[in-house]
Amino acid sequence: MTEVKSWTTRRDAKRERLAHAGSLLDGKFAQTEDVVALLEHLIKPGDKVVLEGDNQKQASFLSQALVRVDQARVHDLHMIMSSVSRPEHLDLFEKGIAKKLDFSFAGPQSTRISQMISDHKLEVGDIHTYLELFARLFIDLIPNVVLVAADKVDRDGNLYTGFNTEETPTIVEAAAFKDGIVIVQANEIVDKVPRVDIPADWVDVVIPADEPYQLEALFTRDPQNITELQILMGMMAIRGIYEKHNVQSVNHGIGFNTAAIELLLPTYGEKLGLKGKIVPNWELNPTPTLIPAIESGWVKSIHSFGGEVGMEKYIAARPDVFFVGPDGTMRSNRALGQVAGQYAVDMFIGSTLQIDQFGNSSTVTSGRLSGFGGAPNMGSNPTGRRHSTPAWQSLRPAGDPLGKGQKLVVQMVETFGANKKPVFVDHLDAEEVQKEAGLANVPVMIYSEDTTHIVTEEGIAYLYKTDSMAERKAAIEAIAGVTPMGLRSNAQQLADLRARGIVALPEDLGVKRGQAKRSLLAAQSLQDIVEWSKGLYNPPAKFRSWS
Repeated sequence: MTEVKSWTTRRDAKRERLAHAGSLLDGKFAQTEDVVALLEHLIKPGDKVVLEGDNQKQASFLSQALVRVDQARVHDLHMIMSSVSRPEHLDLFEKGIAKKLDFSFAGPQSTRISQMISDHKLEVGDIHTYLELFARLFIDLIPNVVLVAADKVDRDGNLYTGFNTEETPTIVEAAAFKDGIVIVQANEIVDKVPRVDIPADWVDVVIPADEPYQLEALFTRDPQNITELQILMGMMAIRGIYEKHNVQSVNHGIGFNTAAIELLLPTYGEKLGLKGKIVPNWELNPTPTLIPAIESGWVKSIHSFGGEVGMEKYIAARPDVFFVGPDGTMRSNRALGQVAGQYAVDMFIGSTLQIDQFGNSSTVTSGRLSGFGGAPNMGSNPTGRRHSTPAWQSLRPAGDPLGKGQKLVVQMVETFGANKKPVFVDHLDAEEVQKEAGLANVPVMIYSEDTTHIVTEEGIAYLYKTDSMAERKAAIEAIAGVTPMGLRSNAQQLADLRARGIVALPEDLGVKRGQAKRSLLAAQSLQDIVEWSKGLYNPPAKFRSWS
């Protein structure tokens, strides 16, 4: 007799767990004080658990509760987190509640996570890009439980996630449609949400949090901290890349280098006659340093991965530029933002901690496992792309009838980092980290083959023009300054590279070093940006230096 096979094992297991926690639930709703007991009922040893914690928005109430569960009941969890940002994220491993980690970014905890790996207290599955990690939630990292945060939840369980919707819909969907349990911490329970970002039937449990979820302003850069060296690099980038390649759409990485470019557009860019000719379309978080360019008419559209604290009123008042719903708040989406940044923009420009002699770069260094975030999605040449733009075509190789264009992938760095260590090195620290962490591959952020330009205070290396690895190394050496790598370059080699347009110094671009002054910035301070915004931008208190 043939045994009858069950096709609903995951669904049956979910029902059993929810029934086991039934005494703690009133429909979908639980009491704040019951959060630890609830997690102990709903999470089992060895579960794959997604804890929401991207760059900005943290399910902090739930993470603080998870670290308090009884290790005898909940242990050896496989944690899946796009960002390891809070101390309790790693306390989970110290206590044995969690065992294995798949993640994308660990900036605030990068030193500690590196030490824990060395001490064998944490097992790393892989370091991912955001999009890669989200994708695996639907393939081989299907979660048993997801822990997320919402601004408001109505009586039926519909979620409003507002400006910082970010990754919430993606990770909820991975569980909701594969019989995982979706647990939501809510800032507020209301009769009617402003809009439905996630429908109630995707949600299993709602717990009012004892305080609002943690939300950081991570993309705010105070103009008063931008240096003249960064201004010089910004001028070179505008002339030697944005203008040269007719860049129409761009993703800016986080940092003062790109903030300088944003503040140079209404001044230096205006003098060059580039307004209306370059970068009308953007994929990036709503950085305050873009406000002068928006107000000056440089920007047509901005789609964002997430929100930015203090920008809410400004965004609501500029729906022609931002993606704003009828409720008046922006809709962000980290997964779609990563897709747009990978496939729809002409250029990615960002920074890194190390670049090797071949042009490979990484933010994973000795004693600091910071991960990648979305940079490898933004900073890669998507071979599946088929639509063309002038910037894309400008990198098309000549003489090949089947040749195609390429995304501009730009690394913009000073030759020495803030720690006074050379950014340019013969071998990435990531090579040693691979061995320490037991990773299958060296954690390279952006590969040499994808990197088309490197900008330093010395000049620009047009790597896409090189035809051999030896020539690529020479181009990098030529703009590596007085680092050991840069000292290998010589005058004859530099002259040859300049003559062939593989390297450009400021004077080759018509950039006058003496003009790289702070007075060239459209805003000298965040107070200036507030004035540009007509008082709509409200900087967080930690950035205020005036009263």
